[in-house]
Amino acid sequence: MIRVLIVDDQAMVRQGFAALLAAQPDIVVVGDAADGAQGVAMAREHSPDVVLMDVRMPVLDGIQATARILGTDPGLHRPKVVILTTFDLDDYVFEALRAGASGFLLKDAPAAELVNAVRVVAAGDGLLAPSVTRRLIEQFAARPKAATGHQPARLAALTPRETEVLRLIARGRSNAEIAEDLVVAEQTVKTHVSRVLTKLDLRDRAQAVVFAYETGVVSAGS
Repeated sequence: MIRVLIVDDQAMVRQGFAALLAAQPDIVVVGDAADGAQGVAMAREHSPDVVLMDVRMPVLDGIQATARILGTDPGLHRPKVVILTTFDLDDYVFEALRAGASGFLLKDAPAAELVNAVRVVAAGDGLLAPSVTRRLIEQFAARPKAATGHQPARLAALTPRETEVLRLIARGRSNAEIAEDLVVAEQTVKTHVSRVLTKLDLRDRAQAVVFAYETGVVSAGS
């Protein structure tokens, strides 16, 4: 069963999402919270697999709440966080992805899309469509460059093929597209992706995109 926590300051949103998800045979709603602070406390109490997190909330906003939930000690349970927003990838969502969120979902998305998002993220895939990835890249390109010196040491653990797979993930390529690019089987790509995420201590593909651009593995013009 996929354990889900809903964090949103609108009661109707929480109740609607909870009813929809609870009707699924493989999903259980472990709780709901009306602000970010409650969300952090409930995430620690209930250890959900997926947290549906609103961006704008009182007491503690979704970005800060996401950072606190995912900034726990490595040995503690860290759920996947999906950001809920009424805006298509605004700066708040961008910052939430940098805080560790696995993707985002518009609040007015169809019911089937919400259910699918929970399942996709729980399975370890980031919820980033190619169009969203392109806009993230544009965001990175528009921001001041961080001081460069050396890439994180853990990049050295990647093989040349794994580094290439990371670059392709960062460009928004699916497993099937990467397999076609590299002329290998899709199952081989899945193995490479899994090893990349493990070696870099990343939760999913969304985090791989952010990591690749912030460390200079790829740039917006490459």
